[in-house]
Amino acid sequence: MLRRLLRAVLVGPEASQIRRFFVVGTVAAGFQTAMLGALVEVGDLQYLLAAALSIETTILLQYGVNNRWTFHASRHDGWREYANGLFRTNLVRGSAIPIQLGVLYALVSAAAVPYLVANGVGIVISGVYRYLLESRWTWG
Repeated sequence: MLRRLLRAVLVGPEASQIRRFFVVGTVAAGFQTAMLGALVEVGDLQYLLAAALSIETTILLQYGVNNRWTFHASRHDGWREYANGLFRTNLVRGSAIPIQLGVLYALVSAAAVPYLVANGVGIVISGVYRYLLESRWTWG
């Protein structure tokens, strides 16, 4: 599966779309990690609550950018279509939150990995899942 994904990124019919999704995700991951760190260190929030808040914030950010850039050929125009797409992306990405938080919790609790590093691992693991559902259901 990984080999097929890598080939698709380089030469497949969805190569440009996958690369754009990756760029948006990378920028959002940086934003999410910074927000997580700020909420924990400055806001004194518990790291799992801070992660959930930062994840939802980046869901909204990523939907807007992905709609205009990544999936521009099938983008959602008009309020009803945009709201429906935002609902779908929240379902998809919301279903990925337990994956990401589970990885975060497991790495911090069981392996003593720093929470920001563990969050990055959770983002990567849940990212493949999110792309597959987003490309086929949210903008399919």
